[in-house]
Formats: sequence, structure tokens, C-alpha cells
Amino acid sequence: MQTYLLSQQFTGSFLAENSTACPENATICDGTSCVLPEDNFNATLSVVLSTVLTIMLALVMFSMGCNVELKNFLGHIKRPWGIFVGFLCQFGIMPLTAFLLSLAFNILPIQAVVVLIMGCCPGGTASNVIAYWVDGDMDLSISMTTCSTLLAMGMMPLCLFIYTKMWTDSDAIVLPYDSIGISLVALVIPVSFGIFVNHKWPSKAKMILKVGSIAGAILIVIIAVVGGILYKGSWIISPKLWIIGTIFPAAGYSLGFFLARIAGLSWDRCRTVSLETGMQNTQLCSTIVQLSFSPEQLELMFTFPLIYSIFQLLFALLILGGYRLYRRFHVKTKTDVEKTEQKEDSTSNAKVNGGFVSSE
Repeated sequence: MQTYLLSQQFTGSFLAENSTACPENATICDGTSCVLPEDNFNATLSVVLSTVLTIMLALVMFSMGCNVELKNFLGHIKRPWGIFVGFLCQFGIMPLTAFLLSLAFNILPIQAVVVLIMGCCPGGTASNVIAYWVDGDMDLSISMTTCSTLLAMGMMPLCLFIYTKMWTDSDAIVLPYDSIGISLVALVIPVSFGIFVNHKWPSKAKMILKVGSIAGAILIVIIAVVGGILYKGSWIISPKLWIIGTIFPAAGYSLGFFLARIAGLSWDRCRTVSLETGMQNTQLCSTIVQLSFSPEQLELMFTFPLIYSIFQLLFALLILGGYRLYRRFHVKTKTDVEKTEQKEDSTSNAKVNGGFVSSE
């Protein structure tokens, strides 16, 4: 792993917060966080689970593609207003929010840099699964994830250059373009197959979608649990990063929703843009961090991507639960609408009772 050292201003701050005892076998310990040596079990587990999760993720994205109408998807590409709003949220709101949070909490320069890296990452694929469960616009969700991943190759260096210059030289941050490219391919190919299946065999696509949506929800939980197991030795970290990791995704969801609503998007698209904004590609952030910093620097912020991942999932589940409750008590289901239409058709010659619609 190639490492790039940041400026010497970091080294003087490493011992600023030294109040917690570390385990005896910790390879790095300054009190603020500890990194335990990776044993063979963890290394093997990481390889096996990475392979399994990659295959599962491809299958889930294939099933999500089965819910995408080719005509609607191309419509978003030809009239990209929703994609443009998502672009402003992804590479406008998130990096700015990361910058303001870093200033507000006065964290160490090395920690501010990792928060900014997270803010500059493109959207993650988990947003597509959650968007399905909240009745979002899946055509917009897939197109936003694809476009943000593609545009990240140019927007990430630009955003990092703008926002990190007060803490470090942006050239010290290594962007893994190969990982971004792999993420793009892993998204586009399965989704393309899913769109094709939906176009050719709509009935089969619906069955695949039902199975895939459940598998996707399970996969998101598995990834969170696996992350906690593999990085259990790095959980002692600055409380400020825990607080930022809590506020940051919540701010992304909220600001993304409000900007989409101000832009005049429909409610289902507002929910979609909100999820695409708040749910970041945390795996990409972890890769960038490991490539860019020395082991001594990693101890101060290595766990932040995992912290963000946990809270972005937690808030997404709260959004899902809130929406499901709202839909249950305040929104007519498709079946209710069909019953109402049939009732009106059967009594078309009857006297209208002041606009009252029977609940039967």
C-alpha cells in the first residue's frame, strides 16, 4: 500500500487527546484510538466476505434494475433536471456540510480531511434499495447513482482541492480511480441486465424484484455487522468524530429533501434525492483513506467511514419506518383507489352525496 504523508502540522497534534488506555497488543496507541494487529482469521474472513458480498450486491442491483422502465430511465437522461438537482446535493451540499462541520467542531486537520473525503464521495448503492422501500423514483435513483459515480472522477479532485487546502495539500490524497471504475461497472452491468429482463419479461421481473428487495435489505444489515467485526480494534476514537458521524448523514438527508422540494420535484423524487444525498459510498472513502495516510495518521480517523455508514443506515431505517407509518394511516393504497373507481363507475347515475366516498 502506497502511503503519502501529510504536512508535519499533524504530528504535533497526535498526542493532544490522550486519556484512554489501549489494549496491550495494540500496534498503534496514542489514547484517542487503537489499532490492533490483524490476525489471520480477520484476513481470511475479509477476503471471503468481500467476495460473497460483492456477488450478493451484484444480484441485488440486478433485481433493482428489474424495477426500472427503460423509457423512463432514458427520459431522466434526456431531461436531467432531477439528476442535476441530485448533482447539486451530492457535490455541492455534502462537501460544504463536511467543511462547516469540521470548522464548527474544531477537529484535528487529519480528521477534517477524512470528513471532507466522505463528503466528496459519490452516492452508494444502498440508496437504491432504500428508495425502493419508500416508493421512490427508481429510474431517478439508478440514474443518479450511476451519474454521481461517473462524475466523481472529476468532481472529487475539484471538491477536495477547494475544501482541503486550508488543512493539507490536495495532492497528498490518493484517489483510487480504479475502485471508482469498478464501482461503476458493478453498478451498470447488473442494472442493465435487470432493465433488459423487465423490458422482455415484466412478470418475471416483478418476482425477481420482490426477492431482491428483501435480499438487499438483509445485505445492508450484514455489511454493517461485518464492518463492526472486522474493525473491532479501531473503535476507540475521538468523540467529536462520533458526533460528526451522527449529524452528517442526517444533514444530508434533510438538506437533500428540502433542495429537491424547492426545485419543484414531486414527493417521490424528493425522497429519492434525499436518500441519494445522505447515503455515501463509504467503501470508497475507506479505500482512499488507507491509500493516502500512514499508519500513525490512520489511528486518528480510520473508523470514521464505518461510523458514518452505521448512522446513515440508522437514519435511513427511521425514514423508512416513518414513511411506512404515514402511508398506512394517511395515504390510500392502490387497491383503495381501484375500489373507489369501481364504486364510482357502478353508481354513475346515482346522486352524488356531497363528494362523500364510502370506505367500503
